[in-house]
Amino acid sequence: MKEIRITEQEENQRLDKFLLKYMNKASKGFLYKMLRKKRIKLNGGRAEGSELLRAGDALQLYLAEETIDSFTEKKTLAPAERHFGIVYEDDDILVVSKPAGLLSHPEKSADRDTLIDQILYYLHEKGQYTPKGQNAFTPALCNRLDRNTSGIVVAGKTLRGVQAANETIRGHGLEKYYLTLVAGEIHEAGEITGFLQKDGERNQVRPASPETGKRAVTKYRPVRCENGYTLLEILLVTGKTHQIRAHMQAVGHPVVGDRKYGDERENRRFREDFALSNQFLHAGRIIWRRPEGTLGYLAGKEMTAPLPKTLQAVCGGIFGGET
Repeated sequence: MKEIRITEQEENQRLDKFLLKYMNKASKGFLYKMLRKKRIKLNGGRAEGSELLRAGDALQLYLAEETIDSFTEKKTLAPAERHFGIVYEDDDILVVSKPAGLLSHPEKSADRDTLIDQILYYLHEKGQYTPKGQNAFTPALCNRLDRNTSGIVVAGKTLRGVQAANETIRGHGLEKYYLTLVAGEIHEAGEITGFLQKDGERNQVRPASPETGKRAVTKYRPVRCENGYTLLEILLVTGKTHQIRAHMQAVGHPVVGDRKYGDERENRRFREDFALSNQFLHAGRIIWRRPEGTLGYLAGKEMTAPLPKTLQAVCGGIFGGET
């Protein structure tokens, strides 16, 4: 028999979800069978799997050590050099600034040194994450950005941090503002509302009907407007895939440097004049309007990540001076 004591890092999650993380190669069917047969108990008694775990709870696994080992894939952690900036950090969350060109998560098994890889290694180096000792929890990203978009990403360092940040984002309690440079001059603030549908084959989204698409809302206001271009601050009301890029294309103001939705002639100009190889889109500011759960202390807090130097140089070339 093996006994597992639940710590503060692991509490406030369902028993079945904990077991699926702890024995990460076991199927749901196997675990529920073990629960029914009382081969897995909670605090010495029968458990169904839906119980919410608390710090100090004890799980008893009446399974052979070999069985547990066969269903448990040990976590490993490869060194990863840090390329992100730190915007804010406390015991529960880490807010970082991701550079353009860096994947948030691996997309293929061969992908290495992604943002989450770098964050995990950073926390490991600080002594705040030990893979071998934390089979049932891994720090995680709570939002993500496209590979070629720079800016703010929120990560949870603890389970309560991940859960509270995710609840805040789902409940629209976190305002996310972006800076983008678009072709054409926009002199007044506005809002774009429509429906977007994903085209999986082309990895793009396109306008759709309410029956086939998902509602997407983008608010914008001009920050600078000169020489045939506009620097916009955008409030992302909904967070659909490629939303800002698709919406700006739809209203005739494509994002500069955008290879999927942009204008190739404009993109070529910016590659030649400014060595801009990705879309000018930066998640530069967040405001915690209604943080949930344990993150209540962040209410009203604003966090910012400055424009990368490449994008600052583009603004200087188009508008002159500082932006």
